[in-house]
Amino acid sequence: MFTGLIREIGTLGGTSPAGGAVRLDITAPLTAERLAVGDSVAVDGICLTVTRVRGRSFSVAAVGETRRLTTLGTWRRGRRLHLEPALRVGDALDGHLMQGHVDGVGRVTGLRRSGGGLAVTVAADAAQRRFLTPKGSVGVDGVSLTVDEGPFTTGFTVNLIPHTLQETRFGELRVGDHVNLEMDVLVKAVRTGDMTLLPRLDPGAADAGTAAAAGASGLTMDQLLAKGAWRPRSRKRTGD
Repeated sequence: MFTGLIREIGTLGGTSPAGGAVRLDITAPLTAERLAVGDSVAVDGICLTVTRVRGRSFSVAAVGETRRLTTLGTWRRGRRLHLEPALRVGDALDGHLMQGHVDGVGRVTGLRRSGGGLAVTVAADAAQRRFLTPKGSVGVDGVSLTVDEGPFTTGFTVNLIPHTLQETRFGELRVGDHVNLEMDVLVKAVRTGDMTLLPRLDPGAADAGTAAAAGASGLTMDQLLAKGAWRPRSRKRTGD
């Protein structure tokens, strides 16, 4: 599991075939220091497994399906990448829970700068738009962001503050760029009725990513309502 808060911007050093997969070598000293072989790391929002750690760099492997369903297939040497190691028990949950499972690829259709900030409009397929909620969360290239109020006819807009632009590479975005999208897992679970989509965090697991793979969610609909994760039309919530 991840939170969508970028810990470091790494640099793609190169790619090479690795059996039926592709190996990506990434230079990122702070991230490499924390990783070990077998760990999960989010790279531009894609959960990948670490296959090697060497000094200031590490390597991950990506299979053909990952390259096909994400932007990874277009990455070239020198690309700057958003990095976040998997959550560990005790880490702060400052963004929103993300799994590193990309739901689709969006396209930047508008950029508007104002007061040091940047409004980014992203076109998304209907399959992704159905999980958008006004002022809800969305993962864009691994970054936890808040969407606008809609309507989400063709996509959504996110408003980036100067700090976000400084800590990510979003200041380099151009109209026509493609970005990885991960929709909010809580919204997906509620709207599909599939509670097994929700992670179950096990304090005994080494990291939250391992815990999520250990079993289905222990959360119930009543718990989601109590935590304010969902507001059905028949029930009002106060204190917002």
